[in-house]
Amino acid sequence: MDWKKIGLKVGLEIHQQLDTKHKLFCPCKCELIDKDPEFKIFRKLRPTLSELGKFDRAALEEARRKLKFIYQAYTNETCLVEADEEPPHSINKEALEISLTIALLLNMNIVDEFHVMRKQVIDGSNTTGFQRTGLLATNGYVKTPNGKVGIQTLCLEEDAARKVKKTKDGVIFRLDRLGIPLVEIATEPTMNDPEQVKEVAYKIGQILRSTKVKRGIGTIRQDLNISIKDGARVEIKGVQDLDLIPTIVKREVQRQLSLLEIKNELQNRNAQVPNKIYDVKEIFKNTSSKIIANSPHVMAIKLCGFGGLLGKEVQPGRRFGTELSDYAKKRGVGGIIHTDELPAYGISKEETENLKDYLNVSDEDAVVMVVGEKEKCIEALKEVQKRAKLAIKGVPEETRRALSDGNTEYLRPLPTASRMYVETDIPPVPITKEYIEKIKSNLPELPEEKMRRVMSEYNISEDLASQLLKKDRIDIFEKIMEKVNLEGKIVGATLAYSLDEIRREGHDIDKLTFNDLLDVFKLLENKEISKDAINEILAYMTDKNCSAEEAAEKLDLKLLSEDEIKSIIDEIISENIELIKERGTNAIGPIMGMSMKKLRGKADGKVVNKIVTKKIQKLVS
Repeated sequence: MDWKKIGLKVGLEIHQQLDTKHKLFCPCKCELIDKDPEFKIFRKLRPTLSELGKFDRAALEEARRKLKFIYQAYTNETCLVEADEEPPHSINKEALEISLTIALLLNMNIVDEFHVMRKQVIDGSNTTGFQRTGLLATNGYVKTPNGKVGIQTLCLEEDAARKVKKTKDGVIFRLDRLGIPLVEIATEPTMNDPEQVKEVAYKIGQILRSTKVKRGIGTIRQDLNISIKDGARVEIKGVQDLDLIPTIVKREVQRQLSLLEIKNELQNRNAQVPNKIYDVKEIFKNTSSKIIANSPHVMAIKLCGFGGLLGKEVQPGRRFGTELSDYAKKRGVGGIIHTDELPAYGISKEETENLKDYLNVSDEDAVVMVVGEKEKCIEALKEVQKRAKLAIKGVPEETRRALSDGNTEYLRPLPTASRMYVETDIPPVPITKEYIEKIKSNLPELPEEKMRRVMSEYNISEDLASQLLKKDRIDIFEKIMEKVNLEGKIVGATLAYSLDEIRREGHDIDKLTFNDLLDVFKLLENKEISKDAINEILAYMTDKNCSAEEAAEKLDLKLLSEDEIKSIIDEIISENIELIKERGTNAIGPIMGMSMKKLRGKADGKVVNKIVTKKIQKLVS
């Protein structure tokens, strides 16, 4: 696909937790808690007016859902700031310094004074109903093989509460994550190739990892802002896997192009969305459909000119009807039933025709039904009507959630500037030139610089160094090389390639600590094992949770003495003397293979080859 021709523009937002001792506005530790909560806090949140005297549309949308929020808390680990029972403390200076370091590495212009703002968020993710955030730097860039990509802003803010589960009428959160310092980095929306977006995300991620940031699942999150010509800006939140970024971009393009096709067809048909909502339970009084029979109410709307379009695929496995269903689900129903997919769900052809007759719709029209409590049904169908009306106009601006297969689903309307207002409890923080110069003097080594240095110091290839950097194992490599006297390519290849091979075989390599890896290389350094035994030992260690020494003993992989090796090779040669007489020195390969198979990692390949070659050459000379 010609991405430039369709006017693809992508911007990237990266949210990265900082590795600080304390949270951003309180003295609590930045650690997740696994034990059962000791008490709960209940909240209902409502939108407030911004400085401009307007309500944010995303906040209004959340307020309409009338959700109740429960926050799991702890006697000693949860403080009054997290519970919103006390004003925030002074900003965490450690977090500020790390953020400034990141800004400098991204070639950004730093503000003279840091002001904290309130970003209205009433989805329950914060007890206050807003997130504290502040602009720290602007107008930076990163260099990529496809040229520079601009960095618009870097903000320092507090992370949200951790979602535990949804309930029938709300959400349960845990307060352990709330307040962990976070940087939000936003690029310019100038990327026009899906692979480039992944490349830039990787580049920024590498820069972040050269500073003091948290590692692991959930500590870094990517959001994408995607638009195409004649489409709309759509924000996709919660992208965890960098490899999935190109797929998400391509599928959003596919979705918007499909919605534009639907818009054109709807306009050609002069489609309309009547506001009336019908109670159609009576039509299904003798139905075989369990979904309908077990529901107190069955409500319906008609969509004039929408017939056949609700079944149109907009993303793999997702149809236009799914888009309508996502909106309905926000009002507490399980989904929608529409005539493009009927008869189905136990609803007969006759019932379908009766429904169409009752609502006076033609084959060019569609009917959408929902089941459940009357109030929820009405609210859900109003959402479907709203989304259907937007479809006639084109692609709506939305915030969507990334799904694990590369598709997305509707989350809420795109927020507006009306969500921001001043935080009055925290004074501005001056950022002096002297302070910036002090941080500049202690900037960490950039990833590319580290890669080139490691290649030179440890005599490893660019490909191997690149893989170590990409897989975030270059620091472990250096620490191990400082403690053992081994070839860099042996240690590097184990970390860059062998660990992933072991994982693919079903072993949990995350169980391996730095000391576990070091102990294996110590055995190799002391000539107690061969390099061919490393993978088997590491795999055994993950399965049995034992030491490297114990694994080598249990697997019988301790290196044999040269005399023991010679004895085993002599036995193999004796059993294959006819082969040697027949092939001469060409028998070296087969005998070598037999020897390595029998020695099974208990001898170094070079030593075995030397002994086999010498013995066969002597026999045939």
